[in-house]
Amino acid sequence: MMKYSSVRSSFQNKLNIDFGEKGLKTRLLRCIQSSSHFCLFFSWRKETKPHSCRHFHKLASMLDNLQNVIRLSATLEGHRFIAITLQIIFVFLWMKNSRKFLSFTIGNCFNVIVEAMFAFVANRLFTSVLFSLRLWSIVHPGTLSNRTAAPPFAVLASETSADNVFGFSGREARLAERVREMEEQNQLLRRQLSISQNQLMSFMSDGSNNDTGDAYAYNEESSSSHSGCANKEPEVPKCEIVHVAIVCAGYNSSRSVVTLVKSILFYRRNPLHIHFISDSIAQLILQTLFSTWMVPAVEVSFYLTDSIQSEVSWIPNKHYSGVFGLMKLTLSKTLPDTLQKVIVLDTDVTFATDISELWKIFRRFSGKQALALVENQSDWYLGKLWKNHRPWPALGRGFNTGVILLDLQKLRNINWMQLWRMIAEKELVSMLNTQLADQDIFNAVLKQNPHLIYHLPCQWNVQLSDNTRSELCYSEVTDLKIIHWNSPKKLKVKNKHVEFFRNLYLTFLEYDGNLLRRELFGCNRTKQTLVQLQLNAIDEDDQCYEFRRAQVVQHRTHLYYIDYDYKPSFDGNDVTLVAQLSMDRLQMIEALCKHWEGPISFALYMSDAEAQQFLSYAVGSDILKNRKNVGYHIVYKDGQFYPVNFLRNVALQQVTTPWVFLTDIDFLPMSELYEYLKRTISNTDMSNRKQALVIPAFETQRYRLKFPRSKAELLSMLDMGTLFTFRYHVWTKGHAPTNYGKWRTATTPYKVNWEVDFEPYVVVRRNVPEYDRRFVGFGWNKVSHIMELHARGYEFVVLPNAFIIHMPHAPSFDIAKFRTSPQYRNCLKIFKNEFVEDLSKRYGKRFSVDKRR
Repeated sequence: MMKYSSVRSSFQNKLNIDFGEKGLKTRLLRCIQSSSHFCLFFSWRKETKPHSCRHFHKLASMLDNLQNVIRLSATLEGHRFIAITLQIIFVFLWMKNSRKFLSFTIGNCFNVIVEAMFAFVANRLFTSVLFSLRLWSIVHPGTLSNRTAAPPFAVLASETSADNVFGFSGREARLAERVREMEEQNQLLRRQLSISQNQLMSFMSDGSNNDTGDAYAYNEESSSSHSGCANKEPEVPKCEIVHVAIVCAGYNSSRSVVTLVKSILFYRRNPLHIHFISDSIAQLILQTLFSTWMVPAVEVSFYLTDSIQSEVSWIPNKHYSGVFGLMKLTLSKTLPDTLQKVIVLDTDVTFATDISELWKIFRRFSGKQALALVENQSDWYLGKLWKNHRPWPALGRGFNTGVILLDLQKLRNINWMQLWRMIAEKELVSMLNTQLADQDIFNAVLKQNPHLIYHLPCQWNVQLSDNTRSELCYSEVTDLKIIHWNSPKKLKVKNKHVEFFRNLYLTFLEYDGNLLRRELFGCNRTKQTLVQLQLNAIDEDDQCYEFRRAQVVQHRTHLYYIDYDYKPSFDGNDVTLVAQLSMDRLQMIEALCKHWEGPISFALYMSDAEAQQFLSYAVGSDILKNRKNVGYHIVYKDGQFYPVNFLRNVALQQVTTPWVFLTDIDFLPMSELYEYLKRTISNTDMSNRKQALVIPAFETQRYRLKFPRSKAELLSMLDMGTLFTFRYHVWTKGHAPTNYGKWRTATTPYKVNWEVDFEPYVVVRRNVPEYDRRFVGFGWNKVSHIMELHARGYEFVVLPNAFIIHMPHAPSFDIAKFRTSPQYRNCLKIFKNEFVEDLSKRYGKRFSVDKRR
């Protein structure tokens, strides 16, 4: 068999084409040449045929480029498009001996041709038909079967002549030049990919990449998918569980985990079992997230790092991940003995394919191979990055541990825990500490035990770090499997394709996670949850069906979306402000934080995309970015109603102080209210009594207000008409029991009686009853809660020197629906009656409902 370079030379001579010529024709011919000269030479000269499956892999890989050539030619004028596509068709028809092997590729190319033809005919039908007829008049049907006819590119080679029959005009030539200019930036990439592909062809003939140990060997899955050979690797059974292990600790890392999990769920076809090695903080966040996400056929397990931290805490580690960056070394001991294999992932990777494709690589392990890794794509372990750079020992370029396949059973059999520990102790004598956490120790072990490693194709860990060679891992988007943001710069890393990778990452970052609640049919692993049973029990003919559905729907909840660090004071009088909001009230967070220096628990109702906007807002705010005592809990949108009481309950459940101040986001507390409440609680015997401290509420209709610094200033503004008692002109009954007349002259706390529709803002103990979820949107959401406090025997005590002021804003959508929809008001009345009846049964008291509201 002739060498590859000889094939190229022979092909060029046969076609008699001057490839030094410039222009669009030459550019297309080069693309066609790079894809088809291999097969043309074999069929034309009859020197050999691509009988073997291995040769056919090479041929199929090269022919894939023809589809890109056809798509490129579709951007030209109709006659030129047809000329080019017909030439490609002639190439295939010329190769009678290879037609069996190329049938599937021809079909793919014809599909692309048809798609492009339809797109073009929609705009230039007449011109397309005209030039098609002109072409057919020139190309005699005998050409298709005449083996001695001119080479297939003869027509195309003459298309630029002055008297050619296609009638090319100067305008068309200029159009071609414009196309060339638009493609200029893509040329650099195409040349690089062409070079890479030629390099990789040589590796194919050598068989598996694991014999050579080269990280940039051709992707075996890609070539086998083209061949259709009998030895194609079988797929993973649809109901086989794929096990994944992830180390996650702290507040902020949970956001990266969510993006990773979204990318896995988007492509997956198999049930998943995710094993989280986490601290107590990450466990709280992720356990709540997955229990409220309720994705079918997904199980999660947690293993606290507290019990295994001693196994790795003795290792000095300079990496920013700290002790958690070493936890992957302990997985053979940490994970259950019944678990035999697992995929281990860093939190900063993004999937671009089905994870079962990675899972089935376990079948390729042979002998003592127990770990599968991708070679490191930077020069870190070669020690060439800077002067006196001294990395840990590694096999060749070393391996990156962002994606690992672990055969846990084999690791246990060789006593993995003892093996890595002995080697780490020996290397630390001279290295003193690890620089890349567990990756250094994994590489040191593999350096001494190369028989343990299986070389993963580099597409399974495309590493976007500085000085990376990752561009050699892919020539098409379909080659990408896993993208690893392993640079400390993350999305800001320098890479000429970083925009594409960033867009892929941002797609999953802002993707609606509710859409990933997809069933895996046929496995019968999904159990009906209580929420599903409740939803099924709702009568669809009920006029309030949508309301009742909103009352029981499970909202996906991400607690502590941003880093939180606060410990309650030891005096037992600490108070947390509790509020909820949506995106249209986001700007009020800063103002509230200025007025309240104590801890805050916010529940935010947002979509996935809005959550990212909030994150940018909070991180960029000089006021918010330095506040670590504010807990932000994201409740993701689901349904048409605002789940106000569900949000309040989420914020209330995360309070760690003994006392809570239940308010709304659009109220600003007086200056130093936090300290005033702490002093009041310490001076009042509230520990043994059921009391609710009422904070009198006022309002202004001015967007710009000089906020009163004292009660005296507030009373002055009240007399001048700058301030009003809250809702005095709309809903007087809501706050009338506060007795504002008495409050003006009061100097000590005073008790007030509960009345129907009373809805004050209060300070109570943390173990207060939760809000009733049946009230969604507008109406009776606070009234029902105060009514239950009264049913439980709470006393209402008004504080004489405290106040809050409501700031003006546009009406919410739910208020508009309440005012305009009779059905909305009728359903609210039904829920009020149902609530009062339930309350009467629970507490043995009779309550009345105001029929006028």
